[in-house]
Amino acid sequence: MDAATLARARAGADEAFRQLTAPHLAELHRHCYRMLGSLTDADDALQEVLVAAWQGLNGFEGRSSLRTWLYRIATNRCLNQIRSRQRRGRPMPVPPFEPPEPTRLGTVTWLQPYPDSELEGLVDRGPGPAARYGAREAVELAFMTALQTLPPRQIAALLLCDVLSFSTAESAAMLDTTNTALKGLLQRARASLDQRLATNTSDKLDRGSVEDQHLARRFADAFTQDDVGAVIALLTDDAWLVMPPAPHEYRGHEAIAAFLRASQGWRTGLPLLMVPTRANTQPAFGCYLADGAGSAMTSLGMVVLTTSGDRIRGITRFLDEELPARFGLAAALG
Repeated sequence: MDAATLARARAGADEAFRQLTAPHLAELHRHCYRMLGSLTDADDALQEVLVAAWQGLNGFEGRSSLRTWLYRIATNRCLNQIRSRQRRGRPMPVPPFEPPEPTRLGTVTWLQPYPDSELEGLVDRGPGPAARYGAREAVELAFMTALQTLPPRQIAALLLCDVLSFSTAESAAMLDTTNTALKGLLQRARASLDQRLATNTSDKLDRGSVEDQHLARRFADAFTQDDVGAVIALLTDDAWLVMPPAPHEYRGHEAIAAFLRASQGWRTGLPLLMVPTRANTQPAFGCYLADGAGSAMTSLGMVVLTTSGDRIRGITRFLDEELPARFGLAAALG
């Protein structure tokens, strides 16, 4: 950190403040996303972090690095946001058809996908040998879903120590707690997360490999052609389908097939287009449905696939028509 740049920023120079913070923005945004599970909330939180850092820069005494100071602000802003919203999800969508009875109702309804375009060429700074989870692993949907089931301070402790490799002393200071309390948070978080991830581990194909892309294309072809049998043939025996912000979860071939048939029955005759992209290091698609006149295609949200070997283990349908635009895709086609 350049002392002269810091002095100019403290004196009110916007450009100097941007120079100080710019190297940290991408990693701070990913940290906010991991904390909150929502791309929209992460965008908002990062803006709050920058405002708080600008207003509090004169109080930065240099006892820690600027990066550590920014992470402290970001972590506590996210904790405040979680407390204020009390884990409020977005309003549950009302389907245009009668869905079959779900296998169960999930609790993480606020989850949103994260664009791979914001991960390319970027890794979180600082992770060292102590990190239990890699920067990319810690943004996959299985990890994110499991993470969001933990109490907020456990989420913070695990991310700071096991993803970002801050020491327990640094992490305790960020959370205004003791080393002993921090270690207790971390122990409980690790036990809970390991238990949840143990049921969701998979042998993934290489990210972006030819095989990975081919599997995604086969799924898209079967899905857009309403070939339920072909979709089911691509799934593992323990596959699931979930649809944030709706809590409905369908697990196993029979339950997934019942939902797909109900869905295709509603849109019979209306073409569906899936535009490939990537989210959370996984194959993804922006989904578009033709209107009744066939003159335009409107966004239906996104689908992200969780692969296991040469099969698909999870289908996550994000029912938010504004998401494709956040991934650089068109808001509508036609």
